[in-house]
Amino acid sequence: MTEDQIAHLARHLLILGVIGGALLLAFRGRMLQALRLGVIWGLLFLAVTLGYALWKDVGNGRMQSQVFTSTGEISVPRGPDGHYHLTMRIDGTPVRFIVDTGATDIVLSREDARRIGIDPDSLAFFGSAQTANGTVQTARIVLGEVQIGEIADRNVPARVNGGDMAGSLLGMRYLESFAAIEIRDGRMTLTR
Repeated sequence: MTEDQIAHLARHLLILGVIGGALLLAFRGRMLQALRLGVIWGLLFLAVTLGYALWKDVGNGRMQSQVFTSTGEISVPRGPDGHYHLTMRIDGTPVRFIVDTGATDIVLSREDARRIGIDPDSLAFFGSAQTANGTVQTARIVLGEVQIGEIADRNVPARVNGGDMAGSLLGMRYLESFAAIEIRDGRMTLTR
């Protein structure tokens, strides 16, 4: 559990304590019955809180992981949104990508570009790309190092999206650097 989840749980336990105290006053003459009900409600509350925290982890993809094999394969589960998500290190910074066979290049969101040390405001957005939301302006860049597990590539061409974009895209130009791409049983496997 994260610190935020622990704080959230502590707040709820405090509220539960206040409510429990009020119920104890109401059940003064029947303490055993009040204690039994308090334990039952406390366990139910704890189960719901922990279930909610676990559900958030599953929904955010934290329960999924990409697997690196000794033979140089990368295996990625399909996410709850139906897409394959790959985390790569760009110049040492982890960046989460959506694998997008409809995209030509690696396309970084403005936010991810900032995270890896590129100032999008200093880029020349002379290129353009057709998306489902229309035409967007793009800027060409070169990534010093792209790394997935033990696989590392240097001087990888990419683009920064000039518009708003929820995340970064891993397009076909980079995917074609793999010898094989296989999608089967809810997993995508990349072999170099």
